[in-house]
Amino acid sequence: MAVWDRLWRGREATFDSGAAATNAIGLTKRRPVVSLDRQGAATGNLRINLSWQMRTSDIGGRSRQSGLLRHPLRFFQPEVVQAHTQGVVNVDLDIGCLYELTDGSKGVVQPLGGFFGDLNAAPYVKLSGDDRFGAPSGETLFVNLDHSESIKRLLVFVYIYDQTPAFDRTHAMVTLWPSNGPRIEIELDERAPQARSCAVVSLENVKGELMVRREVRFVYGFQAELDRLYGWGLQWGRGYKSKVGER
Repeated sequence: MAVWDRLWRGREATFDSGAAATNAIGLTKRRPVVSLDRQGAATGNLRINLSWQMRTSDIGGRSRQSGLLRHPLRFFQPEVVQAHTQGVVNVDLDIGCLYELTDGSKGVVQPLGGFFGDLNAAPYVKLSGDDRFGAPSGETLFVNLDHSESIKRLLVFVYIYDQTPAFDRTHAMVTLWPSNGPRIEIELDERAPQARSCAVVSLENVKGELMVRREVRFVYGFQAELDRLYGWGLQWGRGYKSKVGER
């Protein structure tokens, strides 16, 4: 806890939210932490949205622009997104959240196993649905910050469900929309071609203050590996979206 406190206070004087220009705070490696309390955003429902678009392949040095001179009509044709094996990528990104409450209870909110959570009762986190197609609206978690005194820590993660590992073929972003104050954006901008999961952002109650920290830590396994990395201590088993289970 002391490390968090020192990190925030050491950056407090220089943190530039950019709210005046864009009404958004972008968390980066250089400036990874922001306090929701100090933004006046620690009450109401916090909306955490995952959205993504596919990135076109540059395998073999081919670029869309260079091909237009020889084939001008290709401008009107969508490019096929490919993985490193030249196979067509089919990416299904999912958002989830590990939670630990102040009473010691722990768990996960995610599409796998149908663990959609609850907004008005423990764990005060709820998943709105499962978008399997990368629509602009993406997937959304809601956190009831009116019960923040019951929340010890949350870890929001993104994973690729049963498809080609292709984080390097997506433009993905997780955006936190507080009920008040500027939105907070975290881009998954580090390339990890073989990774299947990514710890994106954490929320922690530090001496009564809600701190948001950029994580963006890619792993090559699934939720169990994120659990070990952050010391959650849950039991995991294989799970599917179509029936009850855990991964």
